[in-house]
Amino acid sequence: MIPVVDLAGFSGDSKQKATFVDQLGKAYEDVGFVAVKNHGIPDKTIEGLYRNTKDFFSLPYEVKKEYEIPGLAGQRGYTSFGKEHAKGSTAPDLKEFFQFGQTVEDSDPIRSEYPDNVVVREMSGFNPVFSSAYRSFETSGTLLLNAIALYLGLDEKYFDPYIHNGNSILRAIHYPPIKEEPRSAIRAEQHEDINLITLLIGASADGLEILSKQQEWVPVTSLPEQIVVNVGDMLQRLTNNKLKSTTHRVVNPPREKWGSSRFSIPFFLHPKSSMSLACLDSCIDKAHPKAYPDATAGEYLDERLKEIGLKK
Repeated sequence: MIPVVDLAGFSGDSKQKATFVDQLGKAYEDVGFVAVKNHGIPDKTIEGLYRNTKDFFSLPYEVKKEYEIPGLAGQRGYTSFGKEHAKGSTAPDLKEFFQFGQTVEDSDPIRSEYPDNVVVREMSGFNPVFSSAYRSFETSGTLLLNAIALYLGLDEKYFDPYIHNGNSILRAIHYPPIKEEPRSAIRAEQHEDINLITLLIGASADGLEILSKQQEWVPVTSLPEQIVVNVGDMLQRLTNNKLKSTTHRVVNPPREKWGSSRFSIPFFLHPKSSMSLACLDSCIDKAHPKAYPDATAGEYLDERLKEIGLKK
């Protein structure tokens, strides 16, 4: 069972806030994953996301294929089955997905860096629902990063300028039913996320597992009113391994559940590409020498997209 934290504590009195910061920081040092209750993402938004996700993936392949845009490295629109693989693996993950990204609503020149979101013409509610959900995830993720900043001894708003108009991605994933004996027990090979933190609303079926410090695979389950939030590699780099980007995977269901689809909707919280991921001075000492070369978030993202097969 992963640690459970209550985000409402961060908005409480000074003692409640300090307790939350300490609980969250220690969980990310020890495990890298937490379940968060009172996360602020409305139930109605979550229901709409799942409904639209299921409806989109039930469209004919020829229709979905129209939303697969060459040259975008899967960063917007549809990516068909078997295109992505984990770093270090050649086996394709058994999934198809749709990605929705940042919409810049002010005069920030970063707008030129982002492709437009792909509009699903067959479903009038799809883009408005994803846009609303994107903002809810961004708000919740910002609060969690505020708490992480305090835990690291930084200014509470340290991350804010980097994640405002940042390169975050909302990804709707469909793992189709299994129709024949699979070559592997794994639907998505073991991997670590690229970004700062990932927010995941409860998947429609079990299957997510994390690798514990004892090198054992442990199922991740959360209650319906909770979201699961884990540290990504960018935050691990920034903190010189103080906060842990946990290895995780998705395994196939038991045979009696092969006939059902699995849907999962993670929000990958990315900063602007210009953010430096150079290890924080406060996380470097004799016992923990600097473990990574300096890089920006954009440089690191490009490197990783090539490693997982989405970018040539």
